[in-house]
Amino acid sequence: MIRKVAFLSMHTSPLDRPGVGDAGGMNVYVDELAASLARRGIEVTVFTRRTDPSRAAVMGTPAGYEVVHVEAGPMVPLPIPRLGDWVGEFARQVTESVLSPGSGGRETDILHSHYWLSGWTGLSVKQATGLPLANSFHTLGRVKDATRRPGQPSEPLSRIAAEREVIARSDCVIASTEYEALELIEQYGADPSRVCVNPPGIDLDLFGPGDRRKARRRLGLDDAPTVLFVGRIQALKGLDVAVAAFGLLSERLPDARMMVVGGPSGPSGVEEELEIRQLAARLGLDGKLIWCGVQRHQRLPTYYQSADVLIVPSRSESFGLVAAEAQGVGLPVVAANVGGLRYVVEDGVSGFLVDGWEPPDYAKALLRVLDGSAYRDELIRGSLSAGRRFGWETATDRLLELYMGIADGTH
Repeated sequence: MIRKVAFLSMHTSPLDRPGVGDAGGMNVYVDELAASLARRGIEVTVFTRRTDPSRAAVMGTPAGYEVVHVEAGPMVPLPIPRLGDWVGEFARQVTESVLSPGSGGRETDILHSHYWLSGWTGLSVKQATGLPLANSFHTLGRVKDATRRPGQPSEPLSRIAAEREVIARSDCVIASTEYEALELIEQYGADPSRVCVNPPGIDLDLFGPGDRRKARRRLGLDDAPTVLFVGRIQALKGLDVAVAAFGLLSERLPDARMMVVGGPSGPSGVEEELEIRQLAARLGLDGKLIWCGVQRHQRLPTYYQSADVLIVPSRSESFGLVAAEAQGVGLPVVAANVGGLRYVVEDGVSGFLVDGWEPPDYAKALLRVLDGSAYRDELIRGSLSAGRRFGWETATDRLLELYMGIADGTH
């Protein structure tokens, strides 16, 4: 029986607001998965690097799990490539904590690392403690390289090497979809018997249908056709493609507008946002493009409910959390035909999948959703049906089966 789990999330904390810095869908996943396990009576501790001196070393959460801030390196946010210098120290402190649970504490049953950096850490903790290790990558370096935007730097070889090592030595590698499982096998030579598929969940109580007019009133919007983008502003997420596509759409629907929810991320995020704002100005989109900034996760349903279509032109997604959330409220999605988005979005049913990243192709798909035909109502019904697949209860049931399998050596 699984009673206590240690999550390793070295580079980002579940307490960080998604859309800021390196915080994104993975933060939401770790937070909601830990909360779901806690509701089952399982003790969950999330180990993350301390980047804010004002945060206590150990913090409880309203969701019932605990966050431990490990002092490894300077207490400021650092670029991910620099964090490799502190993997050893982070692993040492996690090992000490796991081996010394304290008075009355339970012994840890499973290590579950998130992202390649934490997986690297997890291998050291596994070796020192003998505990089984499951790893979720969330993104893969070789997959990102295969679809990165021209001119963007490739992933460092150290990351690729670390990913190979984590895949080879983990007891179980958890893929979000069968597409990610195939990528692990084909791109990294993963042993198929140790690749486990377990799609993430979404909070179906939070991300449910709502009144579009009321949502728009809360945001101060009128009834104009509305395109929505939700995500970190970085080359990977394709906001440049979304804005260019919206510019073409505006030629057909002059009263349309586009909301952008999210903030700059990564070392080039600020530069990326500046370039996109300049693109929008060249396309004459002043007043039509609404920059909403970073929003609390609990506020996102209002944005989904107020929109007519979500655009997700990402170059790589292991799952596609925002697409799943949008469908939970009945919002059709136009997304890139890559990675987990091919699993989340049912082409022609809950939205449209677009090959490549040419803005005219996305503009055409957006227009198919916004043209006012009865087909839009079918897409809304299809979105609601697709979104219902992603409840956390199912995801947690499957994850506990995986944990038990590696804990007793049967997986």
